[in-house]
Amino acid sequence: MYTCRDCSQSFSTELALELHRDKCEKGQLFCESCGGRFSERVATRDGWHYRCPDEDCDGEGLGEDIVRIEDIKAATQ
Repeated sequence: MYTCRDCSQSFSTELALELHRDKCEKGQLFCESCGGRFSERVATRDGWHYRCPDEDCDGEGLGEDIVRIEDIKAATQ
């Protein structure tokens, strides 16, 4: 069994897990610089350095310009 580390959903094949990772909403990232939303896979190649995949954006750094969707808190008045 293969399990998504973000949502804990299990899959019978590694391919099914890989396909799921691109769409897993809990694994999505958000760039505070440009407002873009994207998967972790397109933001990093080595798992340590993160950069916004938008060519016109300079956002980088997980926890700096780039945050996990689940860490964003809605503002209320």
